[in-house]
Amino acid sequence: MIRLYSLLSQKHFLILLLIINILGTVYGYIWYQYQLADTPTIFLIFVPDSPTASLFFVFVLIAFLLKKNWPYMESLAIITLFKYGIWAVVMNILTLIVHGELSASGYMLIFSHLGMAIQGLLYAPYYRIKLRHIIIASIWTLHNDIIDYVFFMYPHYNLEKYIAEIGYFTFWLSIFSIALAYFLCLSKKSRRLQFIF
Repeated sequence: MIRLYSLLSQKHFLILLLIINILGTVYGYIWYQYQLADTPTIFLIFVPDSPTASLFFVFVLIAFLLKKNWPYMESLAIITLFKYGIWAVVMNILTLIVHGELSASGYMLIFSHLGMAIQGLLYAPYYRIKLRHIIIASIWTLHNDIIDYVFFMYPHYNLEKYIAEIGYFTFWLSIFSIALAYFLCLSKKSRRLQFIF
């Protein structure tokens, strides 16, 4: 574990991770381009869930490289990276089960989003999050669920038949993601590490 955190705190590794997340964010917004074209302007910011989550983490990594902490971005990143990372994994597996097949991009999305979920958690000891940051990130996250499943702005996965169940699952995934962020960053068992480069 010590070696892992030593690697995570290396400047060159942070730069590499920043590049990967920038590329992934750009790809994510491109993936949403057709849905965004049909989205009312008022909802545009809430539709591209995963790329916005990775964009939050881009700002977190930039702050780390500047030897700073931006706690609001950190709280948004850890909650949304985990939530939408796991959500995409589950949706692609559900697509495989329902339709009996999954495209190559679907498998790529499974592995890339699993990595997305994990990276946000791994850097938890470096965050400097307080309760107010968690509260703001929680409001954003739960509000996003309302936009997705009350106003039907959810990502298109050809799973409309199960949208009520997906909405229910997504709400509780949000709650779990918020609780996990609290446990990792605010509980008495949370760790605190600093970058030494």
